[in-house]
Amino acid sequence: MSLTESRVGEHPAFRGGFTPVTEEITAFDLPVTGRIPAELNGRYLRNGPNPMNLDDPRLHLFAGDGMVHGVRLRDGRAEWYRNRWVRSARVAERLGEPWPGGPVHAGMDFAANTHVIGHAGRTLALVESGPRPYELGYELDTLGVCDFGGTLPGGYVAHPKLDPATGELHAIAYYWGRAHVQYVRIGRDGLVTRTVDIPIPDQPMVHDCALTERYVVVYDLPVTFDMELARQGADIPYSWTDGRPARVGLLPRDGGAADVRWFEIEPCWVFHTLNAYDDGDRVVIDLVVYPRLFDGGRLAGGLPALDRWTIDPAAGTVTVTRLDDRPQEFPRVDERRVGRPYRYGYAVVTGELTERLGDGYVDLNDLDDAAFGNALLKHDLRTGTVQARTLHRDAYAGEPVFVPAEGAAAEDDGYVLAFVNDPERGAADLLILSAQDFTGEPVAVVHLPARIPLGFHGSWIPDA
Repeated sequence: MSLTESRVGEHPAFRGGFTPVTEEITAFDLPVTGRIPAELNGRYLRNGPNPMNLDDPRLHLFAGDGMVHGVRLRDGRAEWYRNRWVRSARVAERLGEPWPGGPVHAGMDFAANTHVIGHAGRTLALVESGPRPYELGYELDTLGVCDFGGTLPGGYVAHPKLDPATGELHAIAYYWGRAHVQYVRIGRDGLVTRTVDIPIPDQPMVHDCALTERYVVVYDLPVTFDMELARQGADIPYSWTDGRPARVGLLPRDGGAADVRWFEIEPCWVFHTLNAYDDGDRVVIDLVVYPRLFDGGRLAGGLPALDRWTIDPAAGTVTVTRLDDRPQEFPRVDERRVGRPYRYGYAVVTGELTERLGDGYVDLNDLDDAAFGNALLKHDLRTGTVQARTLHRDAYAGEPVFVPAEGAAAEDDGYVLAFVNDPERGAADLLILSAQDFTGEPVAVVHLPARIPLGFHGSWIPDA
């Protein structure tokens, strides 16, 4: 399925590496440089905004129709590449197809564009702030809106956390029409087993959360719903609120709203958590922090860095330690270590942001692909060292995802997967690195038949 080029034109946000593709492609038996490990049996999927119509110049970078890109690996071969729009009612209508339908929450039907995960046999395209997920088939066809068998009371989130010991998904959901955020727990069977409504004023944006063995960590930060922006028709009606306090909360896993302990922090913004864990009575949270963002409703503010927050409940304090000051985003960890002490983390970075924006202020809508993703990082949190894998000057890489090797004992015994554009081919590659030889020759490079626009999050979903 494709759109005519006239329906996708120039746009201030969707240009350069963010320029949408206009065609859905299916390709088989992809060419490979190197050798794909035979143990990699499954799909590498990534979601991101790929708007079908750019007529509205106010269209926000976060509000494009979702498109999922996927590569299926088996027995050392790259069997296929597919890219598919998520069929919301609007997308289905534009493509001249029947809408798959489903239990939409509060009239908020959106082609989920932020993440794609596998859980309880489902493949789910996720987004935050009220809409529900869309379930996809194995080959990325849209099956319909998912409410987890009728057990989800509201909308869902972009960043649930999977407990590797219990197989449960933990998440904090928010929606501008509620005066609370909602903790949602989903069991191994794909049904909601517990919800807790946590009152929070001002309807803040809550993009992510964190998980430890004892707590769900809640962020209450100064980016809040802006009614004036909503009246103006803004796609993302949230803005930085000067003077509003910032805090982080610890919800005991089996506690109620009254059991949340709040700790004040300096105003800041957090999109993404690397990981968190209990350290005796303290709680350690590693995360990418912006000093300020969504300034005036624009996706603008200070440059991000990797910090550690150590919460001491007995003292009532939060200690902040800078782990790495280079601009970086999309931090990921070995999923087997979520909520547990860990050693290694991965991220995508570009030093050029610092060079081009030396005043420390950035409007992400004004940047092109050259300012994003031309290096991947491997953090060793035990030694405090970082390995940087620098890519071609004109390349842009997506989020790095760690996949453990079969029978892996060491935490970094496995592979790091990421989509990277090849500026010479004008198309993307799936880069497969050895995590233990992060800056060495790639294990394999799968050459894809098309460009993949810059996007957000993805997952390795192994076959059963």
